[in-house]
Amino acid sequence: MAEPNAQDSSVPDAGPGRLAKGISDFFRSPAAAIGFVTLIGICCLALLAPWISPQNPYDLMQLDIMDGRLPPGSESMTGLVYRLGTDSQGRDILSGILYGLRTSLMVGVLSAFAAAIIGTTAGLFAAYMGRRTETVIMRLVDLQLSFPTILMALMMLAILGKGVTNVVIALIIAEWATYARTVRGTALVEREKEYIEAARMLRLPGWRILFRHLLPNCLAPVIVIATMQVARAIGLEATLSFLGLGASVTEPSLGMLISTGYQYLLTGLYWISFFPGIALLVTIVAINLVGDRLRDVLNPRNMS
Repeated sequence: MAEPNAQDSSVPDAGPGRLAKGISDFFRSPAAAIGFVTLIGICCLALLAPWISPQNPYDLMQLDIMDGRLPPGSESMTGLVYRLGTDSQGRDILSGILYGLRTSLMVGVLSAFAAAIIGTTAGLFAAYMGRRTETVIMRLVDLQLSFPTILMALMMLAILGKGVTNVVIALIIAEWATYARTVRGTALVEREKEYIEAARMLRLPGWRILFRHLLPNCLAPVIVIATMQVARAIGLEATLSFLGLGASVTEPSLGMLISTGYQYLLTGLYWISFFPGIALLVTIVAINLVGDRLRDVLNPRNMS
């Protein structure tokens, strides 16, 4: 009698055909396609900011306070056209947005990715090990989720201090529990399936069962949550910077640009915070459109 093979007993094949079908399903939604193209464009602008921006807005040698608070379309004495105007320090708003996108996207991606790794690992161990390990991990998750994310981030930044790096750390600590609970629920279902039982019968090491067989079949919800968390992290970073606890003045971010221009709104200098706010809104909406479609495409009911 042939021995059971853990790989042959796994869930339905996720090969090239299934991937092609998923991509095709994703782009059937016009909103998702627009969001995806917009997001790719935003990422390209952020990556190319040092080469395409009119100035480095955080290089003091390139700033002239005499060019401060110029409206959109104004021209400096050196001939540089400020298409979106300048702030009170003479920084070009367009350049600030391009550099700010780099920081905001970095915060969103790094915090979501690191939180996903920590939360997914914790959720897998809780589901597979059970008993005391599961109890300890899930009590920590319950404690974590009892605090609002923004409150947890504020408490961590009060301890760690300002700065982009500290914002990333605070968001990781505030968000990992969401992944842990979701992955645990998915893994509990997968743990009882035949391919896991086959792996156990073959006496495979626990780490191999966890990361070679159980993890790949729990990734769909993780991908969806991570996409949404990138948008959420960008919004939270902007909120924290607006409150004065996020990025420092020397670290460009969309939240910091909005914060510095907020005080001028009632004086008619709308462009200082308006255009960074539009950039932030478009970025978050684009990511959410992609995330919403991924949720539909990766829904097990639609994948069966």
